Amino acid sequence: MQLEAFLWMFLPVFVAGGSALLSYYIMQAKMEVAIAKERESLSEARATISSQKVTLEERIKATEEAAKRQALDDFMQEFRVEERSYVREMKSLAASKKSMVMQERLFFRNLPLSNWIEHEMLIEEGRDLDQLPKESVFSAAPLPAGEGRIAISKFLDEVKPSHEETQPSRLLTRHAPAFGAQ
Repeated sequence: MQLEAFLWMFLPVFVAGGSALLSYYIMQAKMEVAIAKERESLSEARATISSQKVTLEERIKATEEAAKRQALDDFMQEFRVEERSYVREMKSLAASKKSMVMQERLFFRNLPLSNWIEHEMLIEEGRDLDQLPKESVFSAAPLPAGEGRIAISKFLDEVKPSHEETQPSRLLTRHAPAFGAQ
């Protein structure tokens, strides 16, 4: 009986110990599952953070490059080229020469960065005196007698006026008045 009493006394302790051990292992498994889920969510959060960090760095670089490009474009817009042109005629006894002169100057805002750079383009070149016709406008032919008109007026109708200009003509651009040209 003593053994039976001893058994009845220790049986609840043994069952309680077994149930405690069983609940410990079950709780340990639940904790491992919870920790695994937390680790999974933590790794997902870290991956999201790292991808956002990379994306943010790329956006910052792209924004900086765009700002630099915009600043350079704005700076380059401040440069401008001013142009003016005119026609130059040079006459001498041997020849005449007509050329177009284009002048350019570089500005930054309203400050000139260079002197006028001149480009001359030949438009036409005249003949030498040797190549000019030898005939005179005033021929030695007798004047015809008039039929009611003065003979000299008929002669003046026959003579063609000369088309050559005696003074050089100049063609100025819209910028010329700003520089005192007339």
